[in-house]
Amino acid sequence: MGRRSWGRRLQQQQQQQQRAGSAEDGGKRNGAGWEGGYPEIVKENKLFEHYYQELKIVPEGEWDQFMGALREPLPATLRITGYKSHAKEILHCLKNKYFKELEDLEVDGQKVEVPQPLSWYPEELAWHTNLSRKILRKSPQLEKFHQFLVSETESGNISRQEAVSMIPPLLLNAHPHHKILDMCAAPGSKTTQLIEMLHADMNVPFPEGFVIANDVDNRRCYLLVHQAKRLGSPCIMVVNHDASCIPRLQVDVNGRKEILFYDRILCDVPCSGDGTMRKNVDVWKKWSALNSLQLHGLQLRIATRGAEQLVEGGRMVYSTCSLNPIEDEAVIASLLEKSEGALELADVSSELPGLKWVPGLSQWKVMTKDGQWFTSWDDVPHNRHTQIRPTMFPPKDPEKLQAMHLERCLRILPHHQNTGGFFVAVLVKKASMPWNKRPPKLQGELAEPRAPVPPSPAEPMAGCTSDTSELESKLAPGISDTGAVERAENMDSSGSKRDGVCGPPPSKKMKLFGFKEDPFVFIPEDDPLFPPIQKFYALDPSFPKTNLLTRTTEGKKRQLYMVSKELRNVLLNNSERMKVINTGIKVWCRNNSGEEFDCAFRLAQEGIYTLYPFINSRIITVSIEDVQVLLTQENPFFRKLSSEAYSQVKDMAKGSVVLKYEPDPTKPDTLQCPIVLCGWRGKASVRTFVPRNERLHYLRMMGLEVPVGKKREGAAAAPGAASPAEPEDGPGAGSPAEPEHGPGAGSPAEPEVGAGAEQEAGPDASSGGDPAEAGLPR
Repeated sequence: MGRRSWGRRLQQQQQQQQRAGSAEDGGKRNGAGWEGGYPEIVKENKLFEHYYQELKIVPEGEWDQFMGALREPLPATLRITGYKSHAKEILHCLKNKYFKELEDLEVDGQKVEVPQPLSWYPEELAWHTNLSRKILRKSPQLEKFHQFLVSETESGNISRQEAVSMIPPLLLNAHPHHKILDMCAAPGSKTTQLIEMLHADMNVPFPEGFVIANDVDNRRCYLLVHQAKRLGSPCIMVVNHDASCIPRLQVDVNGRKEILFYDRILCDVPCSGDGTMRKNVDVWKKWSALNSLQLHGLQLRIATRGAEQLVEGGRMVYSTCSLNPIEDEAVIASLLEKSEGALELADVSSELPGLKWVPGLSQWKVMTKDGQWFTSWDDVPHNRHTQIRPTMFPPKDPEKLQAMHLERCLRILPHHQNTGGFFVAVLVKKASMPWNKRPPKLQGELAEPRAPVPPSPAEPMAGCTSDTSELESKLAPGISDTGAVERAENMDSSGSKRDGVCGPPPSKKMKLFGFKEDPFVFIPEDDPLFPPIQKFYALDPSFPKTNLLTRTTEGKKRQLYMVSKELRNVLLNNSERMKVINTGIKVWCRNNSGEEFDCAFRLAQEGIYTLYPFINSRIITVSIEDVQVLLTQENPFFRKLSSEAYSQVKDMAKGSVVLKYEPDPTKPDTLQCPIVLCGWRGKASVRTFVPRNERLHYLRMMGLEVPVGKKREGAAAAPGAASPAEPEDGPGAGSPAEPEHGPGAGSPAEPEVGAGAEQEAGPDASSGGDPAEAGLPR
């Protein structure tokens, strides 16, 4: 290295030391700013205060409390997922172990506040706490509690979610048979709530309903995939479209193609987010009335598109994390007015007892970014017409306004229950939307159906509500949406569309954004791949083998996924209409040397709860002590198991097995939820294939704590690891040279997860090391 290089390096080091010193001094100054020398954000915005005081959104006499709450940090909230059967076990563990340890705890001379349940959330499955990250690091008990939260979140048993964000799915009142559309779903916390509602009865592996979760941002779709995957449901599909013109889908009903209408639609639209000031402090300095004016049109278009796709009698929830009536009541009032009685606001005041809210406004004004007010559209000068639109004002007719019942909207204010700000309205569809009742086209015009071409966001919406799908244009006058039927059209006569292959839409018909997705290929009924699987696992005759799919059209099928029959119907009939990012759960993985074991495919933990009800062979019933041995020891010998388990496993052929624990109701102190694990029966030992966080979860539920530092140790903390000395015990889960793209995976250069998501290859990843830990977040 030359003199000049040395000189530059020394100079850089000196400058870094000076900056570090000044930052340290700045951090020590009282009131000068945060630690590290960053200036503290001033939580003041005079225009914001003037705007909301003028609109009177806060009850009289509560303004100071309202502003005081906005300046306080937002409490952390967590939700125990009700989807898995052991939600009650997690709640029991939280209340009787972790929360009890915090009851008399003091940190820096101050008593730690114990987390409290949200009074309005059913069955105490949601909790809030004021514990900050700084406090969590100061106590071993708090650190243990924090590790528990992180691990359980990764396992999908706990969701970190803002309290007000939990409200829309609850008001949607979804049931297992409902077809649900989540229009703006990322990052996915509300979507996971909806999936849980579908699986309210864990004894039903395939509910009749499903969730189609959409987001316009391709990269955020992969974050959505990551969230949904933790719940392991065959009833979720992630798609990538502009919600304001999301295409109409069709399904096959007794040989006819009918329009798919949804029973429930969640319309949580993009917004200015001024209700999130407690969490996103940047909003204080960036807030402007212009933000709402610019978003109003998009919000109305998305809500309108949702209303079009709702079935008669269905329910749609519209929500924002904004307090601004331009984004809230104005959108609802305009939608109700243009629906001409087809939609009405539902009274949900009694559906969430304990939730505090204020009624929606019936009168409001519009303000420009420079503080100029307008009370009606007539007052707006012509040069403002592009920025301010007539739909932003309340209806003029008092009778029409009263009939809308805007007071049925709910506005949640931060100071009432120590939450963020939020707005929610519940709409019920009573009849077809007026513009969907139109005369049929001439017979000649129906010959060639066209796939929808969504306009760019800059294009006007005039054609988006009426011409998005060829199916909408075929409705006879006076016939409702639900009666719209299109004859089954033969696929492309050139034969380019292969049976059971659902690929991405052709580029000529729809511009593709983001990663190119692999096709979804359903396994043909006569595929020779399936009979050995059926025989090896003694699958029940009722097993829906037509719902199996893979992600490749060439070469060996390395992984098999499963969807519900309803989603299969959607996939097969809409591959040219929509861009599917992900669907299905992994149920089987190919072994490298699987033919030696009479079956080329081993079970995958991700889909075992869906698959287990159909398996009649290869099941080993284990005790709670056996589960503990299997999860804490590497390849335990048969003799380490209980006599009952030993008698079952000793005469079993080598290969993949199911390890099932059934709780004993006569022993209430033991684990009271069933556990199903994937395993491998080797020459003389058994091993489990369970992801690290799921393994730690089960051990905690049994009252065992695994120290953080031992998670990656060989024998005790990596029970799924294959021993180098016993390769025959391992199933050989595929070579790195033969990658299999999982659902939602892009090309090899573009991994499954996008920005902000962590790649979860799960226990079936095979790049060496511990297959139970490979690819999981560290």
